[in-house]
Amino acid sequence: MAMSVLALCTGMNILSRGVGESFAVFLLPIATEFGADRAALVGIYSIAVLAVGLMSPVAGVIVDRLGPRRCYLAGLLLLGTVYALAGRIAALWQLYLLLGVIAPMGASLTGMVPASTLVSRWFGGRLPSAMAALSAALGTGMLAFAPFAQWLIGQVGWREAYQIIGGALLLVLLPLALLPWSRIAAGSPEVVEAMRRRGAGQAAWTLPLALRTPIFWALAGMMFSTAVSTYAVTPQLVACLVDAGWSPLSAAWIFGLTGMLSIVGMMGAATLAERIGERLTATVSYGLTLTGLALLAGALSEPSAWLVGGFVLTFGCAQGSRGPLAAVLAARGFPGAMGRVYGMVLTAAGTGSALGSWAGGALFDLTGGYHAGLALSALGALGGLALFWTVPALRGDKRPAAQSSPTPS
Repeated sequence: MAMSVLALCTGMNILSRGVGESFAVFLLPIATEFGADRAALVGIYSIAVLAVGLMSPVAGVIVDRLGPRRCYLAGLLLLGTVYALAGRIAALWQLYLLLGVIAPMGASLTGMVPASTLVSRWFGGRLPSAMAALSAALGTGMLAFAPFAQWLIGQVGWREAYQIIGGALLLVLLPLALLPWSRIAAGSPEVVEAMRRRGAGQAAWTLPLALRTPIFWALAGMMFSTAVSTYAVTPQLVACLVDAGWSPLSAAWIFGLTGMLSIVGMMGAATLAERIGERLTATVSYGLTLTGLALLAGALSEPSAWLVGGFVLTFGCAQGSRGPLAAVLAARGFPGAMGRVYGMVLTAAGTGSALGSWAGGALFDLTGGYHAGLALSALGALGGLALFWTVPALRGDKRPAAQSSPTPS
């Protein structure tokens, strides 16, 4: 049953992340039709990822109090409706409203918060690997949706492509509603009992208590810095590759392959974390990110398939691999309040994603190139790495215990 639950949550993550990240493929055709500059268009994505972060604590409360069935169904209904309507817009502000504000609500309700909450009830010692599988949905979603969306755009146009994606999402509602949600939500008796024993004799975690601990702010800071690093690059990656001479379809495949390799990186990071700890695993991951950025910068200055391939391999393997580390540390550190606490951590990630994507677009408009955005991405990676080496709790071998008077941060 545990693997079935993991498969379900991973599948919902693929839908949620895949449709959201496909915006990179839609960027150029929308820009052509509306004549908008890069910062204005990337602003839609920036607002969206910020809204996902701000909505994450709400999603945590909903899944904790109302259960995963209502959470998932409401989120999928929102996503399907929004994308079906996105193809019928008449002005850019409508895209801001649909994709920037409403779609993130659905993405939060079908994404990592409910998935990590459910999976933490089914997996004990292999929780890092399970969390990595959930996070790997980013790569799978990018690989599945980016080339498909580009093909649809080529066949029927970006408007009809959005409507087809929305209709497909709505078709998933009925089979999702018929699943045995009571059993799914109950969790493994052994894992749930272990969580109960871990919290025995301690005050129950609440969000205000969590906010007074150093590990919470360390996790939030790490996710913020990492998100700045990632999203200063990814929303414009397809456009960047097209400007470097690749065809739109080839650029979409490269974008998808970069995401696909994140699956390898996430699973590898989970295995390393179980053996050498979170700190050293994060060091390897950030090192790959920095190497990939250097290779992409080189490919922009001197076009080379080898340099682009090296970027895909290194940046792709590192992309998203810090998220599972944060999820594991949150699940271990705050038993009984995983949804709310991790949701608040993801607020910091959403803020960093918004800042990174907007700043990347603004730096492109300001400089006429992508190198300044790559430099911003490198600074974000260095910031996340510094937190792992300066905050002892991020090593993963110190787990905070809930107390009536936790240590303020």
